[in-house]
Amino acid sequence: MPTLDYLPWLQPDDYAARPWVRDGAQELTYAQFADRVEAVAEQFAEEGVRSGDVVGIMMRNRVELLIAIVAAWRLRAAATPLNPAFTANEAGYQLDDAAAAVVVVDGISLDGRRTIDVADLRREPARTLPAPTTGADDLAMLIYTSGSTGRPKGVMLEHRNIESLTGSLIELNELGVDDHCLLFLPLFHANALFVSFLMPYRSGAQLSILPKFTVDGFVDAVARWRPTFFSGVPAIYAMLVAHAADADLSSVKYAYCGAAPASQELLVAAETTLGFPLLEGYGLTECTCVATTNPMNGQRKVGTVGPAIPGTRVEVVDPDGAILPHGERGEVVIKGGNVMAGYLGRPEATADTVRDGWLHTGDIGILDADGYLRIVDRIKDMIIRGGENIYPKEIENVLAGCAGVLEVAVVGAPDAVLGEVPVAFVAPYPGVEIDVEELRATCYDHLAKFKVPVAFHVLDVIPKNPVGKIDKPTLRTRQELTGTLAGTQKGS
Repeated sequence: MPTLDYLPWLQPDDYAARPWVRDGAQELTYAQFADRVEAVAEQFAEEGVRSGDVVGIMMRNRVELLIAIVAAWRLRAAATPLNPAFTANEAGYQLDDAAAAVVVVDGISLDGRRTIDVADLRREPARTLPAPTTGADDLAMLIYTSGSTGRPKGVMLEHRNIESLTGSLIELNELGVDDHCLLFLPLFHANALFVSFLMPYRSGAQLSILPKFTVDGFVDAVARWRPTFFSGVPAIYAMLVAHAADADLSSVKYAYCGAAPASQELLVAAETTLGFPLLEGYGLTECTCVATTNPMNGQRKVGTVGPAIPGTRVEVVDPDGAILPHGERGEVVIKGGNVMAGYLGRPEATADTVRDGWLHTGDIGILDADGYLRIVDRIKDMIIRGGENIYPKEIENVLAGCAGVLEVAVVGAPDAVLGEVPVAFVAPYPGVEIDVEELRATCYDHLAKFKVPVAFHVLDVIPKNPVGKIDKPTLRTRQELTGTLAGTQKGS
């Protein structure tokens, strides 16, 4: 039976006086946070928010963002976080699709919409609301996917999903009141919401919030607050390896790495240089962010994203949905309490993605004999060159091992004869020159000829989408615009 004990009115009494959350401007205990939640929930109720409604939240990382989410839950409403960098058109699409009743903003103007500015959020409760009745099957979060294959879809996550995910991760990593998370990933992203916010909140731990990641800001925060863990993306660990090797990070016991694949070279370099293990994991918003992870206490296998978390089943299937033996390549599917309720207003997309309780990820993977998952590539990213299947990640893994390569992405480019051909984009470590002929030679040494990219583009930075994943659609568009299918091109 779900306990929902991440909700403040259901948490243990002994949490009340403990320090909970800070963002540089304020610091709250668990009891103070709960009072602020009650006050804002009363304010939402006066604005007409009712059970089943959706509250939009469009602001940078700060304590009030978390308060607004939990205040919506107090009324059995859901929250939908928005990227504060969205244009009016992008924000309007999400708010319209979610039918948001009200939007909490941070100095942002949204013409024609009912908004509450963060500066006007109430701080003292009047205790006018009836007792809370939030249930496990209530919609909790409506998180919109990045939209890499079209208009973003609203992923419906219920409280039972949050209960399942946070419980599994707390059990796996033995999280407790002595732990302390440093949060800097954007809070419109599932990773920050569930791993960095709700997991420590449920376990009685502490949370410190940065508005965004910078190397200097991170190093200063670790020195001041002494967190024990955090969650980041590969590009962040690459920056820390390059610029924070001498920093005192001794309080950090481990860090999560997700959102995008990390090379084995980066994982080894990060652990050696920074002094703590990176726990690479795997998941999607549709499974409340995490399905597998290398464990803190247990065997960690570099090059894999670990085994399934407790309470979740992960398998690999053939095109007909039949489960394949370990060691065979197929589509990764997920079943468990963390699997979404569906896509808002899109029953066909939901039925196509969740079949007989299995979430079909669109990722190609292999499970080893111990149940550790290795992601091969995205099905939709696969390149078909003259009838030969090419998995970009195989090429990316080779290029990631070359001297000076910080990031790499391989995409398919149209070809009149072969249909598609692979094209590589690489970005160097700061101050390093990349030898493109060395990249090409390395590919010929390690790959069949048909897999070798026909062009290598050296960029200062590989473009990312708002949640830090490499933006392959933008790279494909860039390739189409340049039309360069041979040789080398440098640019920014």
